[in-house]
Amino acid sequence: MIEYYQYIKALHLIFVITWFAGLFYIPRLFIYHIEASLKPEPENHILTEQLKLMTRRLWYIITWPSAILASLFAFWMLFLMPSFLQMNWMLIKLAFVGLLYVYHYKCHLIFLEMQKDVVKWSSNQMRLWNEVSTLILFAVVFLVILRDSLNWIFGVLGIFLLAGMLMLGIKIYKRIRAGNPKA
Repeated sequence: MIEYYQYIKALHLIFVITWFAGLFYIPRLFIYHIEASLKPEPENHILTEQLKLMTRRLWYIITWPSAILASLFAFWMLFLMPSFLQMNWMLIKLAFVGLLYVYHYKCHLIFLEMQKDVVKWSSNQMRLWNEVSTLILFAVVFLVILRDSLNWIFGVLGIFLLAGMLMLGIKIYKRIRAGNPKA
């Protein structure tokens, strides 16, 4: 089985990418749904029904299957290479993957609410929420690529700097949108 390790690793990476694609796009659809809910009828109804269909397809056809398959191939790789579980970078990576599952589950709860037209978030709150998966992706990629050579101080500072830049970008976009609603 060890000779198939690289194929399993490639499949894991493919499904991680498609999982993140779903996690990046679902909050955008939530934002559009939130903003559509503020529009007058019949625009509100037409848009929200279309967005509910789009989110349902994205969530159940791409995002959930990708999460499951990425995990399946990850477990398979760890079965073939159990020594990885004794490496600090892998344990920290698995902690971030745990956070990713928490994020995924929370997105699932939001998805279920939106399917019932229950809107509890503002579009600005959802924009901030959308960046959580970006921060997790950065952390995981740097951990995997740099492994033990990662300088933890610069890595942590870099994640906080990225978070600050993302929040600043969202604030700038909010101001631009306030001046031009079609932006």
